[in-house]
Amino acid sequence: MIPSLHLNRRVFLQHSTQIGAAALASQLLAENTSTHFPAKAKRIIYLFQSGAPSQMDLFDPKAQMEAHRGEDLPASIRMGQRLTTMTSGQKSFPVAPSMFQFARHGESGMWFSDLMPNMSKLADEWCMIRSMHTEAINHDPAITFFQTGSQLAGRPSIGAWVSYGLGSMNRDLPAYVVLTSFGSGRKEDQPLYDRLWGAGFLPSQHQGVKFRNTGDPVLYLSNPPGVDRQARRETLDEINALNGFRHSTVGDPEIQTRIAQYEMAFRMQASVPDLTDISKEPKHVLEAYGPEVNQPGTYAANCLLARRLAERDVRFIQLFHMGWDHHGGLPNAIKGQCRDTDQPTAALIKDLKQRGLLDDTLIVWGGEFGRTIYSQGALTATNYGRDHHPRCFTVLMAGAGVRKGYTHGETDDYSYNIVRDPVHVHDLNATIMHLMGLEHTKLTYRYQGRDFRLTDIHGNLVKPVLA
Repeated sequence: MIPSLHLNRRVFLQHSTQIGAAALASQLLAENTSTHFPAKAKRIIYLFQSGAPSQMDLFDPKAQMEAHRGEDLPASIRMGQRLTTMTSGQKSFPVAPSMFQFARHGESGMWFSDLMPNMSKLADEWCMIRSMHTEAINHDPAITFFQTGSQLAGRPSIGAWVSYGLGSMNRDLPAYVVLTSFGSGRKEDQPLYDRLWGAGFLPSQHQGVKFRNTGDPVLYLSNPPGVDRQARRETLDEINALNGFRHSTVGDPEIQTRIAQYEMAFRMQASVPDLTDISKEPKHVLEAYGPEVNQPGTYAANCLLARRLAERDVRFIQLFHMGWDHHGGLPNAIKGQCRDTDQPTAALIKDLKQRGLLDDTLIVWGGEFGRTIYSQGALTATNYGRDHHPRCFTVLMAGAGVRKGYTHGETDDYSYNIVRDPVHVHDLNATIMHLMGLEHTKLTYRYQGRDFRLTDIHGNLVKPVLA
């Protein structure tokens, strides 16, 4: 005989300790959060530029390359390093100097190209790392490596690790939210996969929740006609009761996660419409983010949404902006990407600062690798392309705990090799975790008989970039 499911919700949660704990998981995590040492940042906004921005066209000027235009890349610079199959068959590797003008900005004198007129005005807020490097030479393994610390799919993402280590600060929204947008520079760019913000072998409650870039941000957010919130609550209570009885039989911890996630979904029905309603934002704020801010799913709209998520203490907010993969037609394509991202990025930082949120928010801006100084395909006076380049590229940081107006690392005359202060992907991730109050070697999870961590067995703190 099946026991009656018509249980009072309060009585049910009181008399089913395990289920009650699961249903209140996010609240308990928020109350019991502890760090390895005092954190500089409470939250992260990670602006991932998917497709790999060209460092020598944006941040790493090599004016002397104009004297070598069209010359073959010297063997002494390439040093036999591997190339992708897209350029390995080229008969020559003509040097393609950037078409864009560079200038120093701010008291720090940080270099930006003229493609970044708004971000450059914040030169004294940025920490620029010019000496990033990675092993991955193709997009999917490179993005996977940045996100999970491994080129092979299946490991937990950085946002999932942060959620696992620190929990949630808002019981009505997920700890890890993902927003995506399509770039105007190259609309049919490399795809993104949900596993990039997955939980891997961590409990699934730590996976990122992606808000859609078209239509409703979250599917099935509204109740169907004829179902009010009280009816939804009663339905959920009975479903939770069934799951509770099932858990008492089989003991699967994922059943507890399911109950907690059903509860989160119920609360999101109230919290998400308020989050995404920007109608009460002042006109001057909307204008600061640019003309696309009112178009859901654009980078500008997602930057404003990131600020609103930060205000609500979402722990890890990640924007993926596609369109940076410029194997050909780079000059026009990169202009489009910068129109998408430059103004909204600067507006986000100024908005956070004006509200006092930049002091405890870490901003990260960058892609999965860099671009070659030589042209992929024909080089002309007005056009060139660039292939993938893992040997050196640029990442920007700002906000909590970051050294302002500082440029770290140096590349050679061709922006091809690092000559000073290299920073590996594992080093960057170790530093991000440090700013969140987490010692990357201590945040581990045992799986299949081994202790795993985001940085695998690698990673060193990049101390010079810390305030």
